Amino acid sequence: MRHKNNLKNLIVIFVAGLIVGAGAFFGGENLGWFRSPSGAVILPPNATSMILNADMGLFWDSVSLIKEKHFRISEVSDEDLLYGAIEGALGALHDPYTTFFNPSDAKKFEEDIQGNFGGIGAEIGIRDGQLQIIAPLKGNPAEAAGLKAGDKILKVDDTVTNDLSVEEAVKIIRGEEGTEVTLLLFRDDWGEAREFKITRGLVVIPTLDSEFRDDGIVHFKLYNFSANAPYLFYQESLNALTRGAQGVILDLRNNSGGYLDVANSVSGWFLGRGEVIVRESFRSGEENVMRAQGPAAFAEVPTVVLVNGGSASASEIVAGALRDNRGIKLIGEKTFGKGTVQEIENLPNGSSLKISVAEWLTPNGVKIDGNGLEPDFVVEITDEDVENDRDPQLDKAIEVLEEEIAKSGRTIFVIGS
Repeated sequence: MRHKNNLKNLIVIFVAGLIVGAGAFFGGENLGWFRSPSGAVILPPNATSMILNADMGLFWDSVSLIKEKHFRISEVSDEDLLYGAIEGALGALHDPYTTFFNPSDAKKFEEDIQGNFGGIGAEIGIRDGQLQIIAPLKGNPAEAAGLKAGDKILKVDDTVTNDLSVEEAVKIIRGEEGTEVTLLLFRDDWGEAREFKITRGLVVIPTLDSEFRDDGIVHFKLYNFSANAPYLFYQESLNALTRGAQGVILDLRNNSGGYLDVANSVSGWFLGRGEVIVRESFRSGEENVMRAQGPAAFAEVPTVVLVNGGSASASEIVAGALRDNRGIKLIGEKTFGKGTVQEIENLPNGSSLKISVAEWLTPNGVKIDGNGLEPDFVVEITDEDVENDRDPQLDKAIEVLEEEIAKSGRTIFVIGS
């Protein structure tokens, strides 16, 4: 998301219960309407003609009839009618990432991204109109329960998810630590849906794991592009280079995104200075280009990238940049396909609007949103693999990387040599 007041860009999927950096601090510009002392909404002159090329009388006639005739209108406030109208307008966009927050939801949204919360530790999103698990977070209840990226969420407790937004689902899934939530899930290789009862816990969000193997391959497992990721990646990269790393596995599986400038920072380790990382395309046709700024320490080191259906947003930007610029192989499963950027706008009464303003393209102009990235080597992980602690995707990554190392004939760079 893009934030007003020059706050860092965040491009992430909602984290349920969860909400890991759904990212926004509410600063913005008023939209030009205000309330009179009587409470009536006063529009600026010619507001309807400026905003919509449509007969707004139809809208006001409908509201008037609702207020005049509906038998339960006394149970609904004028504010609720207004909020419902806004949500209806957003629904016409068919964009799950453009969302209206009423004042109470906006306040809760801000609290979620600033504090601790109870939940299941899984990131959720909408794909092809279906609410689903984007990625279970390592060390959290969702992972312990066996949830996987791509699991379709059919019900949360007694609520069917067909018409739920991500934010509405989050409200139900999130809850007090120690309480239980029931998810009805469907996985593509199951014959029928299955119920999972999960005890909510305090969500712990990991950032980076690193393993330096005996064969000289370093395996970076990056869980998200959070604010502390550049420093942690710097430390582990320095250690790997000092030890003479011969190859790198950059593991972005179940990494749903984070800060855009962190994605830039991580990409800069693998790309030459000035190489394109991502293109930001606006509806005006304007395009902003983000370029690598170094340190390029792995730019000549054979590298492969692991991805799956939980790799989204910033992960897809990095994976696309490395493949387009260096021909680096992607291994695993097709990525999620979240390639839009959102801004949070403040509205006068404490409400806010999260609105998509641009889309991301890879350096070669490949559209990410709704498409995802197809891996060069498709390798799936089955339930049996999980039960037997097997990782065929990692095995394939090692195999491909060893071939790349053998072909490279490069001189190993060792810091201090």
